[in-house]
Amino acid sequence: MASLWTDEEKLKCWLEIELAVCSVQNSLGKIPDNAWEEIKSKAKFDSKRIKEIEAEVKHDVIAFLTSIKEHVGEAARYIHLGLTSSDVLDTGLALQLKKASALLEEDLDQFENTIADLARKHKYTLQIGRSHGVHAEPITFGLKMAVWLAEIRRHKEHLKGAIKTIAVGKISGAVGTYANIPPIIEEKVCQLLGLGVEPVSTQIIQRDRHAHFVTTLALIACSLDKFATEIRHLQKSEVLEVEEAFTEGQKGSSAMPHKRNPIGCENISGLARLIRSYAIAAMENVTLWHERDISHSSVERVIMPDVTILLDFMIDRLNGIVKNLVIYPKNMEQNLNRFGGVVFSQAILLKLIDKGLSREEAYKLVQDRAMAVWNKANGNFKNNLLQDREITVVLSKEEIEECFQPQSYIKNIDHIFQRLNIGS
Repeated sequence: MASLWTDEEKLKCWLEIELAVCSVQNSLGKIPDNAWEEIKSKAKFDSKRIKEIEAEVKHDVIAFLTSIKEHVGEAARYIHLGLTSSDVLDTGLALQLKKASALLEEDLDQFENTIADLARKHKYTLQIGRSHGVHAEPITFGLKMAVWLAEIRRHKEHLKGAIKTIAVGKISGAVGTYANIPPIIEEKVCQLLGLGVEPVSTQIIQRDRHAHFVTTLALIACSLDKFATEIRHLQKSEVLEVEEAFTEGQKGSSAMPHKRNPIGCENISGLARLIRSYAIAAMENVTLWHERDISHSSVERVIMPDVTILLDFMIDRLNGIVKNLVIYPKNMEQNLNRFGGVVFSQAILLKLIDKGLSREEAYKLVQDRAMAVWNKANGNFKNNLLQDREITVVLSKEEIEECFQPQSYIKNIDHIFQRLNIGS
C-alpha cells in the first residue's frame, strides 16, 4: 500500500495521464503522428531533476513538465495542451485512490473469511449476552461473530460505492469550461485510464467526493475499533472469555511478569481515532473559494496516503488477531451461570403471563426474587423458585425447569445463519 503513495508513483500517474491525453489528441488529428511517436518513445521524468526545478519555480506540475521536455525535446510543446494542473493532479489522485481501494477490498475479503470461519466454528458455543455491560440473556459466540460478519459485508458494499464516487477524472481545463480542450478528449482519456468522467467540474473535482471516500474508510475503522474493543472487554481478567494470542517469548509488562495484555486491539482502537480525525479534515475540504483554491491540497497530501495505509494495516492486524484468537468456552459457560440463573428471568416472566397473571404482577414477582439472588451473588434462582409457593401455585416444576434451558435461547441461530448465508 505504501508504495502507491511514493512521489515516484504519483509522477508515473501524471505521466500516464499526459500520455493518454496526447494519444487521444493524436487520434483526433490535434497532434501530428511524428510528434506523437517522439513523445511516446521519449517521455519520461527524472525525480531528482523535478525537485531541483520545483525549488526554483515553486510549482510541482510545471517542474514535472519541464523535466519531460528535457527528455522529449521540441515535440514536448504538444504535451499538456489545453490542460490545467488540476486536470493532472485530480485525475492522478483518482488513479492512486482506485489502486489503493483495490487493496482494501482484498483486505476486507480476507477478514470476512476469517470471521465467517469463526462464526461457523462457534455457532452453538453458549455465551452470556450483555447489555450496558451487564448480563442479559444467553447468545452464542458464533452469533457475535455473525454480527461482525454482516457489518463487514455492509462496509464492502459501501466501499464499492465510495470507489465509484472517487474514481473519476477531469480533463476540462481552467475553471472547467473546456475552453481550450473539447469534452470528447476527457471522455476518451478517462476511458483509457479506467475512470469515470466528472460530468461538471470547476478547476477541480469537487471535494464532496473525497469526503465521501474518507468517511467511508473512517466508518470501516469505527467497526474495527468496535470489534477490537469487544475483544478487550472479553479479555478482562474477571471475564476472560477470549484472549489475544500470546506468543513464545512475548512479555506483557516490565514490572508484572504475569501480564498478557490486548495490545494489538488497543493499537487498533488508537489508530481508529486518527482515521476519524481524517474524516473531519476531508469534510472541511469541501468548502473552497469559488472555482478553486488549494487549501485542500496540503490536507490531502497527508490524509489520503495515511487513511489508506492505516486502514490497510488495521484490517491486516485485526484479521491476524481474530484468526489466532484464543477462545475459552468453559469460561463462557461459567460466566453464563455466574449469578445463579437470574439471566433466565424473562422466561419465567413470560410463563407467568401466559398463565394469566398481568405483566405488572408477574414482573414484580420475578424481579423481587431475582434481586434476592443477585444481591447475595451466591443464591440459586431456579431452586428458590421451585421452593416459592407464590410461584409454584402457578407454575409446575417441569414448567420452571423448562425456563432454565439455555438451548431454548438459540433455537433460531440456524435461521440467522441461513439468512446470512454463512453455511456450516
